[in-house]
Amino acid sequence: MSSIPALLRDRVNATPDAEAYRTPSESGWTSLSWRETGDRVRELALGLAGLGSGPGARVALLSSTRLEWILADLAVLSTGAATTTIYPSNTADESAFVITDSGSTLVIAEDDAQVAKLRSVREKLPDVRHVVVIDGTAADDGWVVPLSEVAGEGDYDAMVEAISEDDLATLIYTSGTTGRPKGVELTHDNWLFAASSVRELGLLGPDDLHFLWLPLSHSFGKLLEVVMIDCGVPTALDGRLDKIAENMGVLRPTFMAAAPRIFEKIHNTVAANMRNEGGLKLRIFTWAKATGVRVVRARQRGASIPVTTGVEYRLADRLVFAKLRERFGGRIRFFISGAAPLSQDIAEFFDAAGLTILEGYGLTESSAGSFLNRPDTVKFGTVGPPLPGTTVKIAEDGEVLIGGRGIMRGYHGLPEDTAAALEDGWLHTGDIGELDDQGRLLITDRKKELIKTSGGKYVAPTHLEGRIKAACPYLSHVFVHGDRRNYCTALVTLDMDVVRPWAEAENLPADAEALREHPRMRAEVQKAIDQVNADLASYATVKKFAVLAEDFTVETGELTPSLKIKRKVVEEHHGKVLDGFYSD
Repeated sequence: MSSIPALLRDRVNATPDAEAYRTPSESGWTSLSWRETGDRVRELALGLAGLGSGPGARVALLSSTRLEWILADLAVLSTGAATTTIYPSNTADESAFVITDSGSTLVIAEDDAQVAKLRSVREKLPDVRHVVVIDGTAADDGWVVPLSEVAGEGDYDAMVEAISEDDLATLIYTSGTTGRPKGVELTHDNWLFAASSVRELGLLGPDDLHFLWLPLSHSFGKLLEVVMIDCGVPTALDGRLDKIAENMGVLRPTFMAAAPRIFEKIHNTVAANMRNEGGLKLRIFTWAKATGVRVVRARQRGASIPVTTGVEYRLADRLVFAKLRERFGGRIRFFISGAAPLSQDIAEFFDAAGLTILEGYGLTESSAGSFLNRPDTVKFGTVGPPLPGTTVKIAEDGEVLIGGRGIMRGYHGLPEDTAAALEDGWLHTGDIGELDDQGRLLITDRKKELIKTSGGKYVAPTHLEGRIKAACPYLSHVFVHGDRRNYCTALVTLDMDVVRPWAEAENLPADAEALREHPRMRAEVQKAIDQVNADLASYATVKKFAVLAEDFTVETGELTPSLKIKRKVVEEHHGKVLDGFYSD
């Protein structure tokens, strides 16, 4: 197989009438077969070729997750061009940087709002010939062209045949928790290798239904796009985060991938609802959760389950867990978690509920997928063994190094950064980790994000942050601080969707500004921190905390588009609060 478009063509020939995609419509959901997908990609590719897309060209995609994103991506690749992905949440200046740095000459934008963003920086985009708008109107000057009017003629198969496996397929700019975003160059072969590695695991089949809401601008979403073509699995697409739970109940998918924040949100919503109910329901939920976790931990140790515990667990399942599974359609075989560390407490809760989360790991620089837990050998706290064909070793300083066909070609226009990242033929991930006796990888923290206290002790902040969030359902984000300080402290933000019903039921202030300093709210946070601190060495415990009035968001620059905390930005925005922890 030489390219992603060739992979699509093979899929169309193999299962032309099988469902490929499902998308929301006024009447509910509308399906598209692989044959219909191939026809639409062919038509769009010939039209884009007429607008200048072709070998060596770059076409930027600025849209949320939807069917047209995938069709446009496949069409661009079919012309021999490469796709440059841009998050729809990016500012006008950020979008202009990606477009100009990548050398994109066409932009496919979602709607008139995104077009207006581009128009505001048009002077910075002298090489952009046209903007193709998915849902929008044409411009009198001819710069903006509706997607519905893009069509052309030519030899589609000849275009596809001319694509080499070593040709550039995708430029994805790292969202950058620190520093300037870098364009990661990924070839057709990178993606084909990553997809075939997942297929080799035998986890997916044509009877599955994949629900995709993740940003396709992110490497994780892009990998899922290619995997589903390779495996012939239908995908239902809807990028609206507020519709995830509703969509799962209607679609009844068999698996879904998500960032840990989504699983945290589900857990916290369930836990908070039970707290609000109180009484017998809360006691049953607390008992069921404890019983389920006890069973899960025994399984993890390879220990047998006592008969009485098994009876209790089956009752807990009937009273609590079965209802949770039904909320997600009742057909979930597993979830996949990536993009950030998953709290072990969250993993245990979902597994107890029969909704096992397979945590995986990869970087944009490794085509997103390098490690994945397997359903029959899940080890919580690890990201599983390498995918077939991926190699790994741990450097002397603990850094995780990755090798294999999924490793990027390099950073666009940055030869020195490329040489540093690919030193000695290994991708230097920047993550600290270790391998267990079964070859499963445990990521302990980011090499550059480890906290070193003034006493010389190292603390892994993301591990603490995940545990604190799991211990208090009312929290949205936790930021642990303490680098070069004499103890650790934390900033926490409230998930108002979850905490407001509790606050109203308890006659507490229902707005974040008033609630954050209320003694009851602070007591809830302190209880969670005390619970986590109890298992930690003294130097790693969180001594003080502050509840912030505003959550961390992508828009404020405190989160990356994949919902990871930008640590330096948070420290800059809240420097006075952090300094105040140590003023005495």
